[in-house]
Amino acid sequence: MAHVIQPLDQPSNYKDSQTRMDRKRQNEMLVNSTTLYIGNLSFFTTEEQIYELFSKCANAADGGGIKRIIMGLDRNTRTPCGFCFVEYYTHAEALASMRYVSGTKLDERIIRCDLDLGYREGRQFGRGKSGGQVRDEHRQDYDPGRGGWGAQAQRLEVERRRAVEERYSDAQDGPGAVAGGGEEWKEIETSEGKLKRGRSPEDEGDNDRMGRRTRIEEVTEADRM
Repeated sequence: MAHVIQPLDQPSNYKDSQTRMDRKRQNEMLVNSTTLYIGNLSFFTTEEQIYELFSKCANAADGGGIKRIIMGLDRNTRTPCGFCFVEYYTHAEALASMRYVSGTKLDERIIRCDLDLGYREGRQFGRGKSGGQVRDEHRQDYDPGRGGWGAQAQRLEVERRRAVEERYSDAQDGPGAVAGGGEEWKEIETSEGKLKRGRSPEDEGDNDRMGRRTRIEEVTEADRM
């Protein structure tokens, strides 16, 4: 049965797309790698949470432990974008994390761990056009843990809303436009806290005419009596 079950501490097909090494050379280097690439993280997962989880596989008594954690950042906003690097002091600790941590949940997300060739400056930034990870560039589903909709879907929505606003703006200036109105109806606050429009000169004229009509009716009624 040993040949049926895939070992949990073996590297996957993960590969740094920017490395110029061939696959054979990469595999040779991964044999002694102490660095892990951690993927599918929530944007809200903190470095402290990552340290707490991955330190469970550290062995400080034998000179090991976590050497450093490098959080993956959006290239434009410098905010977490869903991945990180965890560097141990020993290769055995990295393998232990692959065996016991990869595939478990952190912040309600199933994370994955892969051996990495080693962190280099600049790899902490996302490579997507929008600054984040490439996987979030074309994602069509809504994922609240990774910023909502994918970057491309968000751009399309922004463009759609802008087109709608421009269309309605043109309609207000064109033939058959509906007047906005309402500017002469000024709202004031009464002592009861309710709002009503202010009195206009036309209102005063109407009230005067109504007052004169009432007085004439009273005089006519008195003459009849």
